[in-house]
Amino acid sequence: MKKVGIVMGSDSDLPVIRKATDTLDSLGIPFEVHVYSAHRTPKEAKEFAENARENGFGVIIAAAGMAAHLAGAIAANTTLPVIGIPCKSSVLDGIDALLSTVMMPSGIPVATVAINGGVNAALLSAQILAVADEALADKLNAKRAADAAAVLDKDKAVAAELNK
Repeated sequence: MKKVGIVMGSDSDLPVIRKATDTLDSLGIPFEVHVYSAHRTPKEAKEFAENARENGFGVIIAAAGMAAHLAGAIAANTTLPVIGIPCKSSVLDGIDALLSTVMMPSGIPVATVAINGGVNAALLSAQILAVADEALADKLNAKRAADAAAVLDKDKAVAAELNK
């Protein structure tokens, strides 16, 4: 199975990344995590992206806050799918990061999830990898079914308590 590469611009993004790694772990998907900054370590970020396919990665998640150029910098240096996670910071509640991540120029796409959307970034990575992996597709289907069952259980509990 291909690995998911995860890059964060700062270790302050680690709480968001842990949601992604926990989700990938639950699905049995291998991953590798790094801290590379688009601005402070551009050479390392570029080398990671340029060599990602050869190093066994199938998709890359890039998380950053504020200017949030990391996902775009990664995408500019690979043709692997890149998923950007805009991270909330103390400035503008992450809207700045969302706009920086989603507004990529034509030719350099970055799929973008919600602000602090680590779980969805991991699930989208899994869906991309599952295109060529039936066992992983089955795990995703089972997760969806379990999630639906949990909601229906909550519906029954609320209905039992409140519906008269």
